[in-house]
Amino acid sequence: MSKIKMFALGGLNEIGKNMYVVEVDEDIFVFEAGLKYSEDNSLGIDYIIPNYDYLKENKERIVGLFITHGHDEQMGAIEDILRDIPDLKVYATKFTLEIIKKNLEEENIQSDNLIELQPHRNVAFGKNSIFPIRVSHSTPDAVMYVLYTEDGAIVFSGNYVIDPSMLGCFNCDVGKIAYVGKQGVLCFLNESIYADKKGFTSPNHRAREIIRETINKNDGRILFNIMQAQIFRIQELFDEVSKTDRNVVVMGKKLEDIILSSIAMGYLKFDKNRIKNIKCVNEKGIIVLVSNEREMPYSNIRRILRGTDKFITLTPQDTVVFASPVYDNIEVISTKVFDAVAKKGCNLVILSKKEYRSPHASSEDIMMMINMLHPKYYFPIVGEYRYQVENANLAYKLGMDEDHVLLKLNGDVVCFEGGNLVDTDEKIKTDEILIDGKQAGDVGDVVLKDRELLGENGIVIVTATLDKTTKKVLAGPEILTRGFIYVKDNTDLIEESAKISLEVINSFLNPNYVDFNKIKLGIREKLGKFFYQQTGSKPMIIIVVQEV
Repeated sequence: MSKIKMFALGGLNEIGKNMYVVEVDEDIFVFEAGLKYSEDNSLGIDYIIPNYDYLKENKERIVGLFITHGHDEQMGAIEDILRDIPDLKVYATKFTLEIIKKNLEEENIQSDNLIELQPHRNVAFGKNSIFPIRVSHSTPDAVMYVLYTEDGAIVFSGNYVIDPSMLGCFNCDVGKIAYVGKQGVLCFLNESIYADKKGFTSPNHRAREIIRETINKNDGRILFNIMQAQIFRIQELFDEVSKTDRNVVVMGKKLEDIILSSIAMGYLKFDKNRIKNIKCVNEKGIIVLVSNEREMPYSNIRRILRGTDKFITLTPQDTVVFASPVYDNIEVISTKVFDAVAKKGCNLVILSKKEYRSPHASSEDIMMMINMLHPKYYFPIVGEYRYQVENANLAYKLGMDEDHVLLKLNGDVVCFEGGNLVDTDEKIKTDEILIDGKQAGDVGDVVLKDRELLGENGIVIVTATLDKTTKKVLAGPEILTRGFIYVKDNTDLIEESAKISLEVINSFLNPNYVDFNKIKLGIREKLGKFFYQQTGSKPMIIIVVQEV
């Protein structure tokens, strides 16, 4: 008999930022370490990851971090975590590990604790063990994890779709999943993103036909914007390109490395001699792959649209294809990008969310998985809360009792003792880490508040120079503004601001000592009131007073 606790540090009631913790007695198993893309109004934040203080505080007990597949929502926080927990062991399958290694190299992070897992090979960790089962997703070697304990199996789904036509490294081993169900599953943690969608996801996750139609109808250059590591979609594209005499250019060293590595390892089938140098990007009929980057969806295509890319300038003869359906939390950003493409006069092709789906489990996929596993308890994870509720409704539909379906938020602890659910009010502290730049902890609430203030009201800088001997004003005060007022139309306001500042400075001057702190506070108070009375705005006021 064991005491088992499980909770999410991220990934519940949100898209992305997935991180789930399962504790079996003293052992901690962590599943996923993902990021969430920042929104368009996020004041310069590149991306968001879960606060992992709990892992830092309990790092001696962590058995390992287990990644299901190579998407940023599942593994985008690894680099940040390894900076704080360098001895953390990271387990993943071959393809996923290849992407993790490339990301670490890019960030100059060394780690000797990356451990390759083989699908369908059990790995023992004391009295517990991990069994990875291959599932179908848009990346090769995607897996779900079975954590075997004394009280039954705990199954973590990751992302998947039921599609018998996805073979080889994309195949889902339904037989092994059903076998796990016969052995006894204590709890099944299952994704929720498409729980509200009727039917199976397949075949709506396939885009081969629209790719073929686009290539055949357009003789000019075609740009395909694609999510990184969506190898299944890239294979669909390559299959259609192979039927033509067109060549391919890959924009971005990282995506090119992933594609060439995938071809070398046999995950992608394509003649690499048809992947041309970036210098060929303006050839007629060339196919250009443009990837998203982790710091912002559509970052590369946006650079092209702004005209700041040194290789590509869009023309009305170009066709731009967005080869991945839009996720819920990036709809606003997507719409702006689509509009910008249309304004360039390009032919625009978008995969409609109604007709096309990403390879996530829809309602029938979910119910089929529940039926195969027969879990005693069911834990909807991954997705907004409304999707978790829809996922729970599917379990109820299959006859599961309401008290055996666990609807939780980040930090809520589920506890089992001897294989039975135990009531607990325990809650783990959770939060978000906002990443602006290369390292976690760069940005906090104070910084964001300052950015918000600057964005709404602008900044005023007051500078003055004093004589070090006489303590008299030698120069200034000068008033500089940014984002506050149009100076040419407000010279009177600027002159009055300088006059107020000079009066404050003179009021605190004496031949022996200058109280710079009182001068700064006085100017900030007087000018703040003056600006609010005159403009209704409260700009940030910075005062620089120096002696020479």
